[in-house]
Amino acid sequence: MRTLVTGGAGYIGSVMVSMLIDGGHTVLVLDDLSCGHREAVEGADLQVVSLEDLASVRDACRRFKPDACLHFAAHSLVGESMLNPLKYFRNNVGGGLNLLSAMVEVGCYRLVFSSTAATYGVPASVPIVEDSPTEPINPYGLSKLMFERILAELSKINAVRYASLRYFNAAGADLQNGLGEDHDPETHLIPRVIAAALGKEPEATVYGTDYPTPDGTCVRDYIHILDLCRAHMLALEHLEGGGESRVYNLGNGNGFSVREVIESVRRVTAADFEVVESGRRAGDPPSLVASSDRTREELGWEPVFRDLDGIVETAWKWHREHPDGYE
Repeated sequence: MRTLVTGGAGYIGSVMVSMLIDGGHTVLVLDDLSCGHREAVEGADLQVVSLEDLASVRDACRRFKPDACLHFAAHSLVGESMLNPLKYFRNNVGGGLNLLSAMVEVGCYRLVFSSTAATYGVPASVPIVEDSPTEPINPYGLSKLMFERILAELSKINAVRYASLRYFNAAGADLQNGLGEDHDPETHLIPRVIAAALGKEPEATVYGTDYPTPDGTCVRDYIHILDLCRAHMLALEHLEGGGESRVYNLGNGNGFSVREVIESVRRVTAADFEVVESGRRAGDPPSLVASSDRTREELGWEPVFRDLDGIVETAWKWHREHPDGYE
């Protein structure tokens, strides 16, 4: 299958590209490299393009003629979205519309969308099911939900069939292919704590200790990057087989607090490092834990990495071998 991957040089996208190529797909990566890395997609066909540039996106689709698209390209920092919402709507919604226009023009009607648990906002109950109310509390989550609703409207007239995968917290590394998490700035908890364990940061910071959770810190559901990408492959097969448009949660179904993650890093690394406490970050819900029952039942997906220490260990090994990231 000829598969277009937007944001394919990023953390999740690069692991997906590797998996697609190993599966026999012909892949074109579109990435503006604002967050991605050329080194992460060595051997793949990469075109440096911003989705905000409609003409370039159209040209890429006309030349490549994709059968399907996996759409990862997006701005994804919750805090930044609170300060600069226009940037998020322009890229995550406007850029997505450009992509859809180009896809439909060349007869590509299958899309697997990288969505987020941030679409739910502060859930009334956990674990969260796909039919839970969607009330995002930050522009990042809202931008993803807006694009989901656009997809739903297009699917009603058979202009596109889609699978929207709402991630919880992607983590870990693809050690076999040397692919890991390298963001600047880094906002994700596990690599930030690992940076403290490596001595690259003076301390690990806990943002908020007064949440309504067992230990007062945020609780999140961590899913290994390889399990996440396997779910994308299954979603793509679902659409290829004529499956209907659907929304799917992707998480392990277990919640771990910030303090529990810090202790996991201590166990895995055997490192001692300072931990400091700070105030809450704007836009952070207290607890996000997934029910992935629909994904299991309809796509046949099962996570391989269920243990937090196992997920952290793969991230630790990658960061230890790549202390400065890809560069």
